[in-house]
Amino acid sequence: MRYDLEDRTKKFAKNIISLMMKLPKNPVNNRMIDQLIGSGGSIGANYCEANEAESKKDFIHKIGICKKEIKETRYWLDLLSHANSNHSNEFKILSSEIQELLFIFSKIISSCRKDASKIK
Repeated sequence: MRYDLEDRTKKFAKNIISLMMKLPKNPVNNRMIDQLIGSGGSIGANYCEANEAESKKDFIHKIGICKKEIKETRYWLDLLSHANSNHSNEFKILSSEIQELLFIFSKIISSCRKDASKIK
């Protein structure tokens, strides 16, 4: 079975939203929730853009943006997990997935750069 990375990143964003809806609303959580939903959703959105890239260089650039958003998402997940320890198991699941996504996108970039260097 082929696993679609667009679907996977969308499912990840939906899982973030589902967990964030369970958290108490307060000034600390509200700010971090906004940041996390933004960066977590941006991973998949930027991946969709990468799939429509106009060149290999453009593709690598957009995948690089995905990787940056992954790292930002990991940051906000860690802070929100700290502030909401009663949901630690759910945060661990999201943190595990973000680590896998970081590995996948890092591998995509390194493979593309390796292929590009063969062409020169």
